[in-house]
Amino acid sequence: MRRAAIERLLPAAYQRASVPGSVLWALLDVMEALHAPDEAVLADVDALFDPYRAPDGMVAYLARWVAMDHVTAAPRPDAPAPLMPGRLRDLVAHGALLARWRGTPYGMRKALEVATGLTGFALEEPADRPFHVVVTVPPAAAGQLAVITRIVEAEKPASATAEIVVAEEPP
Repeated sequence: MRRAAIERLLPAAYQRASVPGSVLWALLDVMEALHAPDEAVLADVDALFDPYRAPDGMVAYLARWVAMDHVTAAPRPDAPAPLMPGRLRDLVAHGALLARWRGTPYGMRKALEVATGLTGFALEEPADRPFHVVVTVPPAAAGQLAVITRIVEAEKPASATAEIVVAEEPP
């Protein structure tokens, strides 16, 4: 809020007393300076809720809003984040789509693709093992098994068991 706008909120007697060099003039200048950081945040407040424009710390918070916090939670307080910030931003941006397809093979495959940035995940339900899902992970995603396991456990139906297998490199 500008000094002149603050001054207009004052009673008429104070407005007349606000002259350059007075204590009230200086106080209004300080008040304007104190409002500036908050006004800057409010001018761009929509950026806080856009996963691609929000600060990194806010993206983890947004992940909770779209029920993806099970993927972002570190196993220990001193452990690094399980996802790179860019992957987490993609996961939050796709949150509504993933929620719509949760518990389905498409939803699990899509969540795995978005979280890892890779394609080639295969889901199979063996005929001889009802309520069991075998998730075949592409070899390039072998280093991300911790995140993949979290996603599979969260996205599979509660009544099903799951097994994660890394595909072999083609010769």
